[in-house]
Amino acid sequence: MNVPVSFEFFPPKTPEGADKLRLTRQALYAHQPEFCSVTFGAGGSTQEGTFGTVKEILGEGVAAACHLSCVGATKAAMRQHLATLQSMGVKRLVALRGDLPSGYGMGGEFHHASDLVAFIRAETGDAFHLEVAAYPEIHPQAKSAEADLQAFAAKVKAGASSAITQYFFNADAYFRFVDDVRRLGVDVPVVPGIMPITSSTQLMRFSDASGAEIPRWIRLRLQGYGDDTASIKNFGLDVITGLCQQLCQAGAPGLHFYTMNQAAATLEILRRLRRP
Repeated sequence: MNVPVSFEFFPPKTPEGADKLRLTRQALYAHQPEFCSVTFGAGGSTQEGTFGTVKEILGEGVAAACHLSCVGATKAAMRQHLATLQSMGVKRLVALRGDLPSGYGMGGEFHHASDLVAFIRAETGDAFHLEVAAYPEIHPQAKSAEADLQAFAAKVKAGASSAITQYFFNADAYFRFVDDVRRLGVDVPVVPGIMPITSSTQLMRFSDASGAEIPRWIRLRLQGYGDDTASIKNFGLDVITGLCQQLCQAGAPGLHFYTMNQAAATLEILRRLRRP
C-alpha cells in the first residue's frame, strides 16, 4: 500500500526528550515521509523549540512543515516568523488559528485561520505549500456543520494548498466530509490524520479536549482491558491498521500520523500495511 505518509512531532521540553525524538525520527525516516511537521504553541520558549526542531529535521535531509498558529499574534510578529522560516529553507507550513485559552477573547490581528492563510499568501506569494486543518466530525466550536464546511472552504479560497484532518475513528465521517467540500467546489487534497491507540487514558483525554469521537464499541473495549497495556496496544494496532486500509482503498491521498514523539506503533501499522 504505497500512499504518501507524513509524521507530526511536538518540540521536546528536555535534552533527554530531544535525544529520544532524534531516535524516533531516524526510525520513521525509513518510510521516506513526504514531510514531518512540528507543532507550535503560544509563548516564546515553545516557538523556539518548534523552530529548533524544524531546523534539525531539515538538517537530516527531510522536508519539514512548521505549524503556525495565529491566536493573539500581531502581523508584525507573524511577518518575522515567516522571514525566519524562509531563511531556514522551510517550504511548507501548517496554518492554524490555534486553541483559545480559557477566558481568552479574540485578541491579536487574526481572528480565523483563513485570515492567516490570506496574510501568508499576500506576504510571501507561493513561497510556501500551505496546509490547513479539516474536521470531519465538525470543529467543537463551530456554530453548525454547515458553518464548519464554509469555514474550511474559506481557508482554501484564501490560498490553502491542502488539508490535514483532525484524527477520527469513523471512516464514514471522513468520506462524507470530502464529499461535502467537493460539492462546495473545494478540490484540494484532504489527508486523513491518524492517531495510533497506545494508551486508553491518553486517548480519552485528547479526544475530550479535541472533540474527536471515540465510537462506543472502541471505548467499551478499551475500558474492558483495564490496565492490560499489551491488550490495549494490540487492539489499537488492529483498529488503526483497519482504518488506514479502508481509507487507502477508497483513495485517500495520504496518511498523516500523529506520532506523539513515539515510533513503535506507527512503524507497526506501516509494517502491517506492507509499505515498502
